Amino acid sequence: MHSNPSLNKVLRPVHLWALAVGLVISGEYFGWNLGWKVAGTGGFLIATVLVTIFYITFIFSYTELTAAIPQAGGPFAYAHKALGPLGALVAGYATLVEFLLAPPAVAFALGSYVHFLYPSLGVIPVAIGCFVVFTLINFLDIKESALFSLVVTLLAVAELLLFMGIVAPGFRWQNFKQDAMPFGWGGVFAALPFAIWFYLAIEGVAMVAEEVKDPQRTIPRGYIYGIVTLVLLALGVMFFTGGVTDWHKLASIDYPLPEAISIVLGKQNGWTKVFAGIGLFGLIASFHGIIISYSRQLYAMARSGYLPAVLATVNKRFRTPHIALLVGGGIGIIVVRFGNTNDAITLSALGALMLYIVSMISLLVLRRTHPNMERPFKVPLYPWFPWTALVLAVVCLIAIIWYNPKLSIYFFGALLVLAALFMAFRRKTHQ
Repeated sequence: MHSNPSLNKVLRPVHLWALAVGLVISGEYFGWNLGWKVAGTGGFLIATVLVTIFYITFIFSYTELTAAIPQAGGPFAYAHKALGPLGALVAGYATLVEFLLAPPAVAFALGSYVHFLYPSLGVIPVAIGCFVVFTLINFLDIKESALFSLVVTLLAVAELLLFMGIVAPGFRWQNFKQDAMPFGWGGVFAALPFAIWFYLAIEGVAMVAEEVKDPQRTIPRGYIYGIVTLVLLALGVMFFTGGVTDWHKLASIDYPLPEAISIVLGKQNGWTKVFAGIGLFGLIASFHGIIISYSRQLYAMARSGYLPAVLATVNKRFRTPHIALLVGGGIGIIVVRFGNTNDAITLSALGALMLYIVSMISLLVLRRTHPNMERPFKVPLYPWFPWTALVLAVVCLIAIIWYNPKLSIYFFGALLVLAALFMAFRRKTHQ
């Protein structure tokens, strides 16, 4: 056990910015538009504003935890310190559901974008191929993986700015406000998981904390620069896309941005094909970043005894958790083969919200039980920011449960079974 090498500390603020934005940026390319289907443009705008307020308050609060406890387990480590083993189990389960089910949703979109460019290539084979290729890429040293993430994230951000510039002349206010709230306030709540998709997974930066140089200073910078970038991109993309045509045409597809450009410029225009091609960079950035994050979460939970110890094995040459990468990739391929984008997004959002709730409770508890703990970064306007994030997370969770009862039963049923097995095992080992 002692010969197992540690993770490599090489990441700087620019790498964390790229990872924070890259983890999430696919949410600007697809998935969010499904919110129009249940809420309309106006209802979804309200949902997005609520979720944006939540993520701003959450990230400032979460940064305090990440800088104070820079461990690969992220929320699992925070909950363990604040709430004990059972709290850590809940946080770890929620994190794994979020990060293991988000990549299949991105893989579906990658397959759809490639199919848009080359109709002879099927969506599912391309999605499975993406898991194979990017699992192998992540076998490399974290420094090479982070550099790859930086390059594709910069390309993805540049592309979204280009997209807004291309479609802005075609924006018509009457298109955006047409049938703006067809389902009233109920639609606003139904749209919350799709608004969350704009920002979901940004907290994955915490899972590379053990690979960061000077984490107490580097992590806050990476998080704050990242959330500012994402808020501007999310609101800009949603607003401009909603005004180029009758939004109903874009509400149910996995490639809304290329379709919006084709409406403005025409399907035969060269920019339409070019944009669809380089649009893959945004999806690749998220796909790549989330694979990094779930492998570190599996590694951290296995290292702490919550998962089989083999998942904590670190490759001696590249110092990456290669067994965790293989297992996570295998789960993703199974979900791609038998699941769908909508369910993957909803379950991932359920996991994320449970993680957010446990993390905010952990922050509030640690402030009370460990007042003298070193905190290189302190959340502003305490306790208003963490309490605002906690309340909004609970509201979003209730909304998703209300509109997705079957998936919620699966999610919470599995959690209860795991918790019961965990408590029974602990009692047996302590006898």
